[in-house]
Amino acid sequence: MNTEHAAYQIANELGGLELLNAHYHKQNFSRHTHEGYTVGVIETGAQRFYRTGGNHVAPKHSIILVNADEVHNGCSATEDGWSYRAMYPVPAQFANINKEVTSSRGAPYFPNPVVYDPQLAELLRLTFTTLDTSDNRLLRESLVYSSLTQLMARHGRNYPCDQLAANAKPALALVKSFIDDHPAADISLEELATLAGLSPYYLLRQFQRCYGLPPHAYQTQARVRLAKAKIKQGTRLLDVALDCGFHDQSHLNRHFKKTVGVTPGQFAKEIGRNFIQA
Repeated sequence: MNTEHAAYQIANELGGLELLNAHYHKQNFSRHTHEGYTVGVIETGAQRFYRTGGNHVAPKHSIILVNADEVHNGCSATEDGWSYRAMYPVPAQFANINKEVTSSRGAPYFPNPVVYDPQLAELLRLTFTTLDTSDNRLLRESLVYSSLTQLMARHGRNYPCDQLAANAKPALALVKSFIDDHPAADISLEELATLAGLSPYYLLRQFQRCYGLPPHAYQTQARVRLAKAKIKQGTRLLDVALDCGFHDQSHLNRHFKKTVGVTPGQFAKEIGRNFIQA
C-alpha cells in the first residue's frame, strides 16, 4: 500500500486535543518542533526519526514519544512506508493532569524516544478509536485522562536540570521570545544579536545548542505554528502565507507539509470537516 493519507482532527477533550491518523510512504519530515508533545502508536511498518541527539527506529506496535519543542524529523524505515495514530497534548494539558493526579507542578519529560509497552499501546489505540467513533463524553474523557496519566506514570520523568538552566539563559530566551511573538518579522541575525547583546556568531552557535535549531530554522517553525492558528481561524490560505512571512503560497505549502505532514489546504479541509464534537 503506497497511497499516502493524513487526517487531522481536534477533539474537545482537555480544551482541544490535536489528533493525526496517517499513512506515509515517501513523506520526509524535516527537522522541526511542535508546541505539543507527540504521543504516537505505530500501526504498520516502521518509522525512522531523529530525537535527543540520535537516530531511532520505531517498529510496529511501539510508542513514539517526542517532548514539546523538541527537535525531531521522520521518514519511513521500510520500503512500504508506515502508518500511525498520534495525539499532540500541549504542556499545559499534561501539567493540569499531573497536578490533579500527583499534586506535582509542571509537564513531564519523556527520556525514551521509543517505548515498548503493549498494554499502554492498546489503551492509546482504544482512545483514538473512541475519539473517532463515540460521542459519549464520559467515556471519551475517561480514556484520554487514563492514557495520559498512565503514560506519565510509566515513562515520564522530571525535566533535566541542565536543560532548564539552558532554557533560562536570558539573552537566548529574549531572542526566542521575539521570534515567538513576531514570527513574520523580516529581521537579520545581526539585529537579533544586537537585541540579545551578543555577537552574531555566538548567538547562532548558542541558540542552536540551546533550542536545537538555528534562529532562521526556528523562525520557520514559528511561522508554521502561526499559519496553523490562522487556518483554524478561517483565514484565506493566500493571506495566511503573506501574513506569516512566507514569500507565497507554494513557499508556505513546502514548509507546512514538511512539518505538519499535510498541505495547508488539506489541513484546512480536515479541520473544517472533522472537528470532533464530544
